[in-house]
Amino acid sequence: MSGEVLVWGASLAVVAAIVLPYVLSFRKRRRADRSRKEEAVRLGVDRPQAQFPFVDPMRCIGCGACVDACPEGDVLGIVGGTATVVNGLRCVGHGRCEIACPVGAIEVGLGDLKSRTDIPVLDEWQQTSVPGVFVAGELGGLALVKNAIAQARKVVDRVAQVAPATGGAGGDDILDLVIVGAGPAGLTAAAAAREKGLSHVVLEQEGDLGGTIFHYPRRKLVLVQAVEVPILGRLREGEYAKEDLLGILQDLCRRGDLQVRFGERVQGLERHGKVFSVRSTSGVTLSRFVVLAMGRRGTPRKLGAPGEELPKVMYQLADAESYDQQRILIVGGGDSAVEAALGLARQRGNQVTLSYRREKLMRIKKKNETRIAEMLADRRIEGAFRTDVEEIGSASVRLRTPDGTRELPNDYVFVFAGGEPPFELLRQMGVRFGGEAAPPVPGPTAPPSRSPGSRS
Repeated sequence: MSGEVLVWGASLAVVAAIVLPYVLSFRKRRRADRSRKEEAVRLGVDRPQAQFPFVDPMRCIGCGACVDACPEGDVLGIVGGTATVVNGLRCVGHGRCEIACPVGAIEVGLGDLKSRTDIPVLDEWQQTSVPGVFVAGELGGLALVKNAIAQARKVVDRVAQVAPATGGAGGDDILDLVIVGAGPAGLTAAAAAREKGLSHVVLEQEGDLGGTIFHYPRRKLVLVQAVEVPILGRLREGEYAKEDLLGILQDLCRRGDLQVRFGERVQGLERHGKVFSVRSTSGVTLSRFVVLAMGRRGTPRKLGAPGEELPKVMYQLADAESYDQQRILIVGGGDSAVEAALGLARQRGNQVTLSYRREKLMRIKKKNETRIAEMLADRRIEGAFRTDVEEIGSASVRLRTPDGTRELPNDYVFVFAGGEPPFELLRQMGVRFGGEAAPPVPGPTAPPSRSPGSRS
């Protein structure tokens, strides 16, 4: 009998040693998820805006597989035994949570885009309220290169499908497609057009291709996932360094003989029957269809602080290694600001301060969150949260804090406050945004003529 007691006692001890730590860890994690959910509700970051994981509570079994699968870390949590969205703004549409769910209770889709005044109204083919004008890429509200490529292919497939119905509208000087923007979406659209036999030109306002990617810091990793690119085939890596991805886009231009015109800022669009005239810095280009793949970055958003016009104030970081022994202020709380701070803090002798108007960083990728937390803890980066730039001087910067004004010695200021997107230009073209009445599509009475400066 005593032997059985010993066996049972030993068994219970083993079970307790295994189960008890798990139960305690489980409860601790659920309390943390509940706390994060309450904080997210208070900060307003739990609501859907663009890509967003929708959970069916009737099917969810609360296993947490979706939480563990998310590369961004804290988009999802388990609250009350059910998966719930904790930080919706951090979702960038990986879709791994959807794949990981064993009962199919989660789906990554679009949030409330129809009521957002910064998202064009689009149909199922990415066509705007102006027939024949399409959107591909982040301008439509979705992040990730894979989405840009998929949308561009869909748009060109649609154009190729309806082109015969509108054929005969023009002559030799009227293209099938004018594509605005030479980022992944625009170049994919051009490559797909080449495969479909559609004439095209890409108008890019910058002096190089890549779009938003071109302005990323050196060696920034870009999430691509396995995607199929026209002409090139399948990109098999999940992530590419900025320089490697730009190299792929350059190879696409070369192998596809894509027609790209650099330094061409689009200034307007008018419709004449079935033909569009696209005005750019070199003149007018005529086309039957237009693809807007220009992104949302636009021109950098200014702070509006005195001294911002000084040459030491910049809005992008191209080469962190060229800065050392400098006193640097980074302004912003997104991935671009954090990555710039990380890159500059690693250089010899730099003193880096990160100024952000909120109390904590909420919208950055998990990898960046881990790295910046380590740098802040090691005091290699100083976090100046709940601060705003009050004034920029030649040798210092004044920050507005909850406790008053603070002055920092300073050599350089990098501002990552987002951009002024090209929404007004699109509205002038007749493109309608969520919650707006449809504006008229501009079009003069005179027939379109091609500018001598234009070329196909």
